[in-house]
Amino acid sequence: MIELKMILLVEDSPNDSELALKALEKHNLANEVAVVRDGEEALDYLYRRGAYAERQEGNPAVILLDLKLPKVSGLEVLRQMKSDDHLRMIPVVVLTSSQEESDRTESYKIGVNAYVVKPIDFHLFVDAVKVLGFFWAVLNEPPAGCVKKRL
Repeated sequence: MIELKMILLVEDSPNDSELALKALEKHNLANEVAVVRDGEEALDYLYRRGAYAERQEGNPAVILLDLKLPKVSGLEVLRQMKSDDHLRMIPVVVLTSSQEESDRTESYKIGVNAYVVKPIDFHLFVDAVKVLGFFWAVLNEPPAGCVKKRL
């Protein structure tokens, strides 16, 4: 039996988050996907503060992070995560529409694990999310204690 782990989706576009959720659900790739709509909310989720103060302990298996977010940018979320001893080991995949070389370069300098430009085609987008979800939430083996596994 495959053990499914939690995914955090940080996406401000309702359409893109709905497509990502459908792709993950259709292929049974996560038993829980938390969705947050901006960078501030992502940080609140990760640090268990504000509306997320009572959420279950543990980190997601992977974070799918858009860069162009309201309130706090995806790059700033990534910066804060990678400078924090408790969060830096969480794999982060940038899933963005930005094809700007400066965004890609900065993401890798900060410590992103992968950078994926969202395909415009619906089917290609669903396939990309499916592959990302399968690799990071099912196949990838993080260091002990990095991710709280869910049953």
